[in-house]
Amino acid sequence: QVQLVESGGGLVRAGGSLRLSCVASGSMPSFNAMGWYRQAPGKQRELVAAITSDGSTNYEDSVKGRFTISRDTARNSAYLQMNSLKPEDTAVYYCNARRTVSMPTGLRNYDYWGQGTQVTVSS
Repeated sequence: QVQLVESGGGLVRAGGSLRLSCVASGSMPSFNAMGWYRQAPGKQRELVAAITSDGSTNYEDSVKGRFTISRDTARNSAYLQMNSLKPEDTAVYYCNARRTVSMPTGLRNYDYWGQGTQVTVSS
């Protein structure tokens, strides 16, 4: 059983910084990608940033230039450095780890989720 544990959330003023950490434990497959999602009240969960096993990254447009995702493959960990935070970044942030398996019918994704960590940015 895979467990993802996030930490690093909290309350910060606009313009401030936070660093989120996600550590995977348990019976560990090799993850093809790890990422961070967020969900604000009344909104759908959205992808914030993702990083593949070869280091390729992808960011949601509103966080480009402010957030940086990194990964320690050996430790099955992922990090999200968030700078220049804005009130609209307020949300619960979830760590995701994805394993992609080739099946006879095509590729299948297995997703694992953390419990979420609250990030609140005050104006």
